[in-house]
Amino acid sequence: MAPCENTTTLHTGGKVVSSTLLFTAGLIGNIIALAILYKHKKETRHVSVFYILVTGLVVTDLLGKCLISPVVFVSYATNLTLKALPQHDGLCDYFSFSMSFFGLASMFFLFTMALECWLSISHPFFYEEHFTRRRVVIVFPAVYLCSLLICSLPFMGLGTTKQYCPGTWCFFNMARDGKNSVSFSVLYATLMAILVGAVLVCNTSAAVNLTKMFKQQRKRSNSSLNGSRARHFAHYQELDNLILLVLMNVIFLICSLPLTIRAYIGAFAPDNSDEDDLTALKFASVNSIVDPWVFIIFRTSFFRKLIFACCKDSAQS
Repeated sequence: MAPCENTTTLHTGGKVVSSTLLFTAGLIGNIIALAILYKHKKETRHVSVFYILVTGLVVTDLLGKCLISPVVFVSYATNLTLKALPQHDGLCDYFSFSMSFFGLASMFFLFTMALECWLSISHPFFYEEHFTRRRVVIVFPAVYLCSLLICSLPFMGLGTTKQYCPGTWCFFNMARDGKNSVSFSVLYATLMAILVGAVLVCNTSAAVNLTKMFKQQRKRSNSSLNGSRARHFAHYQELDNLILLVLMNVIFLICSLPLTIRAYIGAFAPDNSDEDDLTALKFASVNSIVDPWVFIIFRTSFFRKLIFACCKDSAQS
């Protein structure tokens, strides 16, 4: 049995300072990101579909932080584990569900952003006809509903939840469950892996097609320079969105890969290493903290001028 699975007091390895810093960084980052998005909406008459989806991602990350982190702070403040807190019935299940729900919802938003970026570059006519701002709003209830249905499976008998050290974490049990031939952890990890793969395919295809567009514009030497610039800068927004999306997905891949690996190890070659499981969970939680800061840094004038300069040099060459 795991050392912290049924304990009532926190394990000595718990560090409230690091949890507080991570929560503060995530909260401030998401609020600043929302402020930037609001400013963009005020300054720009036409808000792109990509920015609507980015807003959904930021709001999801912010909700996750606000609904999960307070439970951790209460546990630290009372020196009691989640299973020992007053009126704790269902608290561990709530924590596990919230972790998996917001992680999956964020991945769905990243996939939708990648799909939108790919269609806008590779199939512009189809994109203009079908990807309208009114229609893309449907993505929000669809993402949350799918995530809700999938993450509710443990409550229907597929898999179980488990308390991890130092006692302030709960997540689905990543060890093999004797009651089910296929545990929820394998299903969850497989779905995340599929979404990550789909995102990588969309981003790669979009990058290849965008590169071809720039090369074709370079070969049009008979056109005037101003005309060449106009055509070249027409794809600046797509390049801008693509780079931001690639950065976010690299971070998500790094953060989600350990959890996926641990889920498969627990299902097919269990080593009962709670320490490794907890490390994977911490990596997964960091994604919602780093993503908004990547967006904030990328939206600074320095990074945008750098990209614009690259486009300009390419157009003049």
